[in-house]
Amino acid sequence: MNAPRLIVGLGNPGLEYEATRHNVGFWFVDQLADQLKVQLAPQSKFFGRAARHGDCWLLQPTTFMNRSGQAVAALANFYKIPADEILVIHDELDLPPGGIRLKQGGGNGGHNGLKDIQAKLGTPDFWRLRLGIGHPRTLGLAQQVVDFVLHPPRKEEMPDIEQALHRCLLAWPRISAGDYAGAQQQLHGKAV
Repeated sequence: MNAPRLIVGLGNPGLEYEATRHNVGFWFVDQLADQLKVQLAPQSKFFGRAARHGDCWLLQPTTFMNRSGQAVAALANFYKIPADEILVIHDELDLPPGGIRLKQGGGNGGHNGLKDIQAKLGTPDFWRLRLGIGHPRTLGLAQQVVDFVLHPPRKEEMPDIEQALHRCLLAWPRISAGDYAGAQQQLHGKAV
């Protein structure tokens, strides 16, 4: 497996969205940038905030979620980064808060950010780091999905989500080396 050269955290720009469930991908990239001691800065030609660490780029699109592919394709095409060297971190309704799944390819599960990335890249074969936020139905909430993802997690959900982000940062050395199988084993097991 090739090491990832483009790490994309999905979210919506603006202070009003900063703490929402839909921005969990941004949260991860912010924490990874801190860990790698790089600073994300506006890059208008890539429609986002970006930072470089060696051969690897970190990116937070500043388009809205449903236009994420514009930023991903701009940076990937400019640096000739193939889909299998792209890792997209996003919120996942089908996992409970704190759940984690790392996989390559597959459908978009109705996620507008993934849908746009697949359309702009012309393939679903990029890697995804899926961070569970739960689903309003399984959490016993009457909220519509759109409303749910655009609100902050409940206080009791935050520790699980923060623990998942921490576990992903601990798995970063394996992910960055292209050891996806080792990272999957580390991430898909029980939280320690």
